[in-house]
Amino acid sequence: MGALSHIRVLDLSRVLAGPWCAQNLADLGADVIKVERPGAGDDTRHWGPPFAKDEKGHETAETAYFICINRNKRSITVDISQPEGQEIIRQLAAQSDVIIENYKVGDLAKYGLDYESLKKIKSDLIYCSITGFGQNGPYAHRPGYDFIIQGMGGFMSVTGEAEDVEGASPQKSGVAIADIFTGMYASTAILAAVIHRDHTGEGQYIDMSLLDTQIAVMANVSSAYLCSGEIPRRWGNASPIIVPYQTFPTSDGWMIVASGNDSQFRHFVTAGGEPQLADDPLFLTNPDRVKHRKQLVPLLEVMTRKKTKGEWIALLEHANVPCGPINNFKEVFENEQVIARHVQINVPHPTVGTMKLVASPMRLSKTPTEVRMAPPTLGQHTTQVLQEDLHFDAQKVAKLQEKGII
Repeated sequence: MGALSHIRVLDLSRVLAGPWCAQNLADLGADVIKVERPGAGDDTRHWGPPFAKDEKGHETAETAYFICINRNKRSITVDISQPEGQEIIRQLAAQSDVIIENYKVGDLAKYGLDYESLKKIKSDLIYCSITGFGQNGPYAHRPGYDFIIQGMGGFMSVTGEAEDVEGASPQKSGVAIADIFTGMYASTAILAAVIHRDHTGEGQYIDMSLLDTQIAVMANVSSAYLCSGEIPRRWGNASPIIVPYQTFPTSDGWMIVASGNDSQFRHFVTAGGEPQLADDPLFLTNPDRVKHRKQLVPLLEVMTRKKTKGEWIALLEHANVPCGPINNFKEVFENEQVIARHVQINVPHPTVGTMKLVASPMRLSKTPTEVRMAPPTLGQHTTQVLQEDLHFDAQKVAKLQEKGII
């Protein structure tokens, strides 16, 4: 029994931020019903390749994108543009604790499925809307895309090679961080609302914005600007306030060195056979090294190229200098620590056979997360939910199927 096994979530969201939020709740035990469009489903069902392969090595219709954000959910297909479909959603809402949606501002009000309408059916309903820019303000009706939000929210202005490097330009993250972080914040907000409801009996509305979230997760960078008034700049893989704290080339790849104090710097250069650098007046203290980074870093790069990545990491770990490799994903999943933590899990799936997933990182001693179901096929649970949860008879379900409502 998960910590949220008493909670039902009606997930009306698509793509990433909303489904990520719902999956977090599902991993913690919530019963999540994912509502999808008949015939098409969530957009991410079509975002491939890559597709999962079955046990004979043949590609299935299951995209890697959809797989990563939809485990532990029951999928039903409902056409919410039709009155019969809207009534199904209302009946499910009456049995749900939480609704998650990421439609454009005002869209669900056209169908009577907005918060103001549904709270009349269930007064203690917790309703979470996720949009690009929030429910108010001049941009509220704009569609929100992660890439654009990374640019608007300042992330790309500090990501990418340093501005004085030839050909340098702003860069987006390799993963949709605005979406992912918004999903994480939404999960936290929903849990707070559940606790409030349990204490007071009151439901509430949650307004989540990708832009708000992107600015918030800039953390110390946003704070640095607000405190100093100075516009932060790009530093590539280097730190603006600590040297050496960056990537370095080795003879066979790249490594990370995070030398946070003078002692660690001395151990670093001593391990590399250049102990005199620690005694150079230009590099004695971290402020000295920050001031003279242009002189120091090329010297360190000459030093680090003399050994392999593996040799350096062994040396620096022995010398207590924080360091690490830059792994590709084959190396990630073959890493002994990753294997020991059971980060990759295998679950049965109706078309794939055995599906590989990444485990939830939430490790609770009393109410552990659990993968109860693989990501569902489209509409896999429609009949089950309608008959068992809403008590529709087989004839009514058949008529809804004939009309294309489900």
